[in-house]
Amino acid sequence: MAVADYLAGLAASDVEMLTPADVAPVLGCHPYAINVAAKENPARLGFPVCMVGNRVKIPRRAFLRWLGYEKVKT
Repeated sequence: MAVADYLAGLAASDVEMLTPADVAPVLGCHPYAINVAAKENPARLGFPVCMVGNRVKIPRRAFLRWLGYEKVKT
């Protein structure tokens, strides 16, 4: 699946919070790398993350805005 199609699917989704596994294909990295960065230095990621216990959650709309993706379902 092309990244543009994947982004369109994320934008059309009703899910408010994404997981590292959801955003890793867009960023071209392993979800574990996002987990580690979110725990050690979340500002380094550049997009907002929320820690829920040991779990990393990423606000969908903020992530898409960070990417410059304009077609976000609200």
